[in-house]
Amino acid sequence: MDREIPKDEIMRSKRKKIIIAASACAAFIVLMLVASNMLRNSVQKKDLRISTVDRGTIECSVSATGKVAPAFEEIINSPISTRILEVYCKAGDSVVTGTPLLRLDLQSTETELNKLLDEIEMKRHLLEQQRLNNSTQLSDLAMQIKVKAMTVDRMAVELRNERYLDSLGSGTGDKVRQVELAYRTGLLELEQMRQRLDNEKRVAEADLQVKNLELNISDKNLSEMRRTLEDARIRAPRAATLTFINNQIGQKVAEGERIAVISDLNHFKVEGEIADSYGDRVAVGSKAIVKIGSEKLEGIVANVTPLSRNGVISFTVQLADDNHPRLRSGLKTDVYVMCDVMDDVMRVANGSFYTGPGTYDLFVMEGEDELVKRKVRLGDSNFECVEVVDGLKPGDRVVTSDMKEFKERDNLKIK
Repeated sequence: MDREIPKDEIMRSKRKKIIIAASACAAFIVLMLVASNMLRNSVQKKDLRISTVDRGTIECSVSATGKVAPAFEEIINSPISTRILEVYCKAGDSVVTGTPLLRLDLQSTETELNKLLDEIEMKRHLLEQQRLNNSTQLSDLAMQIKVKAMTVDRMAVELRNERYLDSLGSGTGDKVRQVELAYRTGLLELEQMRQRLDNEKRVAEADLQVKNLELNISDKNLSEMRRTLEDARIRAPRAATLTFINNQIGQKVAEGERIAVISDLNHFKVEGEIADSYGDRVAVGSKAIVKIGSEKLEGIVANVTPLSRNGVISFTVQLADDNHPRLRSGLKTDVYVMCDVMDDVMRVANGSFYTGPGTYDLFVMEGEDELVKRKVRLGDSNFECVEVVDGLKPGDRVVTSDMKEFKERDNLKIK
């Protein structure tokens, strides 16, 4: 027969199993902690970027952000207040000079043009009428002067006759004085008429000049309106790519409102921005490097805005190879503007660790399997190298990759 197992033995067996399980768990936890500690104190060599300190020349640069933009861009504005009737092209289309882009409602402008044409024609007729009136008036006044001159000549003859009769005793002194007074009065009236003729000529000439000026102003207004009307027939001013067009048929547009933009997408420039604290290092003519991924494009600073806006100064880089295949409008880039040259200095490769001159904690290789943290003072830089001021010597091998996760460690093992 089977015997009943004592309770004490059953309890000892359970305690033994619990102790074994607990020991296994504790051993596993200890093993994991040891492994984790070993992992935190070691790094894979393939994950490291290592640069050797050397001596050489650094062409210092300041970094900026940039955006690729078309080298040429023209905004087409509405020359009048009107509305859109038809759209012939869409954004992205390539256009040549004279390609119709859209049609605006020009009825009111054409009516104004016709009204101005009628006004100009009326002013021409009025000008001709004024010339004829002036000619008639001046001719009549000239004829009156001739008649008056003849009358004065007759008075002069009468005066000579009266003086002759008076010398013979047949006339009287009163008669002579009366005829002489009439003669002198006639002379004054003749002079007055001649003066009036001169004045009338000047007035008539001034009136004609005023009317001619009014006609010229109207002609200029007509030319301006014709030009505006021609501009309102929206066409491409040159061969380019249409990058924007207002395609809302029926929408009202105000005078001067943007309705289309054409750009040259075969050639590009880079519009850069940099903190105004570095503004004194960016000058027109400075060499610049534009990085697009792994590509490096050379250029020069073409212009710099004279004012800071929101703590930022804008500048433009003209590229030597402005039709590079990697260039795309709106593409973000890194821009490095060269500002100084330092000869025979210690240098190390630039990396994500560098944020500007100052003191850094960098890992330096000791032997082939250990990294030791050092205090290193760095100076200026360019996109390739950083100046080493203190803490390293030529030949030291420095980790330039991101080591933030090991910032609490003073040394690491290389696996």
